[in-house]
Amino acid sequence: MFLVLGFVALFLSYSLWSFKIKSHVDRKKIQAPKPNGAWPILGHLPLLAGKDLPFRVLANMADKYGPVYRIQLGLHHVLVVSSKEAVKQIFTANDINFTNRPKSLALKYMGYNGAFFALAPSGPFWREIRKVCTYEVLSSSRLELLKPTRASELTTCIKELYSLCCQNGTVGSATFDIAKWLQQTIINVMTQMIAGKRYSSIGQDEKETESRRFKKAFEDFFALVGAFEVSNVIPFTEWLDLQGNGRAMRRTAKELDYFMSLWLDDHKGKQCQLKEDRDFIDVMLSLFPDSDNLIHGHKNTDVIKATVMNLIFAGADTTYGTLTWTLALLLNHNEVLKKAQQELDTLIGKERRVEESDIKHLVYLQAIVKETLRLYPTVPLSVPREALEDCTIAGYYVPKGTQLYVNLWKLHRNSETWSNPDEFQPERFLTSHAGYEVRGNEHFEFIPFTSGRRSCPGMTSAMQMIHLTLARLIQGFEMRTPSNEAVSMTEVEGIVMQRKYPLEVVLTPLLPNKLYDQ
Repeated sequence: MFLVLGFVALFLSYSLWSFKIKSHVDRKKIQAPKPNGAWPILGHLPLLAGKDLPFRVLANMADKYGPVYRIQLGLHHVLVVSSKEAVKQIFTANDINFTNRPKSLALKYMGYNGAFFALAPSGPFWREIRKVCTYEVLSSSRLELLKPTRASELTTCIKELYSLCCQNGTVGSATFDIAKWLQQTIINVMTQMIAGKRYSSIGQDEKETESRRFKKAFEDFFALVGAFEVSNVIPFTEWLDLQGNGRAMRRTAKELDYFMSLWLDDHKGKQCQLKEDRDFIDVMLSLFPDSDNLIHGHKNTDVIKATVMNLIFAGADTTYGTLTWTLALLLNHNEVLKKAQQELDTLIGKERRVEESDIKHLVYLQAIVKETLRLYPTVPLSVPREALEDCTIAGYYVPKGTQLYVNLWKLHRNSETWSNPDEFQPERFLTSHAGYEVRGNEHFEFIPFTSGRRSCPGMTSAMQMIHLTLARLIQGFEMRTPSNEAVSMTEVEGIVMQRKYPLEVVLTPLLPNKLYDQ
């Protein structure tokens, strides 16, 4: 009975919503083209439910309807954009208008009811926390102070790789899933910088209950954030929890809060005084010392926990994903890998380890990373934004409340901008596209971390780890696939672009033993 009444209410609400939308839009105002095939209530959702990943489906729509078009997802109107001209309009003249985030179940249940600033709506709270992260927690001076922590943890993880190649006291080769090592390494680096914690090592059976729990919660969080949730597009269905995501999110939130509380209590007891020894939690506690005080309606404790979660998850999965795609591309393009090795041999040699200060001189290595981010942007379909007011994009009227998706995957493969757009050619960033940077403030055809006020505040930290980890691996090991077979580049669905299959690699050490043991 309640289910029937619920769907009746849904139908009536949809009818009222549809009437209001049509009444609001002046028929003289030109809106972006809209594909056929929208269903009542569901809109174009059925078109996205096939075997192809959403960003590919939307890219095919762009080929048919143009780089700026609109679709309906449930009760929400969505503008999909993949041209540099429209992207520039959005992130310059209309940037403030598109700083809002739509409501989501993940923010409600796993983001401390809105305190997770990456998904938080535009407003005083979001502005204050972003300012804190940009100028305090992730400032250049803070990242510089944490340079020894990054380098030390990475050295430890590289040493673990080396030890796997030295069975029975002799140096040889080892075969294993490098993607798993990368995930563990980046999680360890991030948790060291943020909380002074280390959770796992490759080659261990992961007997530690705490380590297993943390990694499980970490993976569950990303799976749930990236999963399609029907109540995000048809809000009236939330009480039904049709997919069980609500229950799973509450369970995952409880697990994550266990770790956040543990770390917070541990830091409150220590009260680190030396500036150079402070991790991110120490900095946050110094800024928000009173647990019960409110920041625009959120308790200080919840804000610190949510921000710590934000920094770990945004930094770790982004960095790990990009490194995995980079290695996969290099294994499939041996000539590019050899050029990167030659650059390192020429500029660094084999008598010392490559350091973070060397990266600025390794221009070909930087080009490899940029080309990887062009072909496989961390988030291929941008996290949705929402128009705060009516505006005009590419000559089309966009009503208040319209959600925005930038199809970065399509933007980065536009044949009008990029020659041979589907090919892996790092040299383009040393020639035709020299000077293009990942910040996306000038060349809007290349925005791997998006652009504007909602761009990723942790991109500097992420790029530091990507460059140094990649340089250490290329300098330290010869890499190939078992039997020299090609690596599959199949993607798997999720908010962050990930590879579907393990990345099996044969590693052989290249440096003197002492450089792995230091």
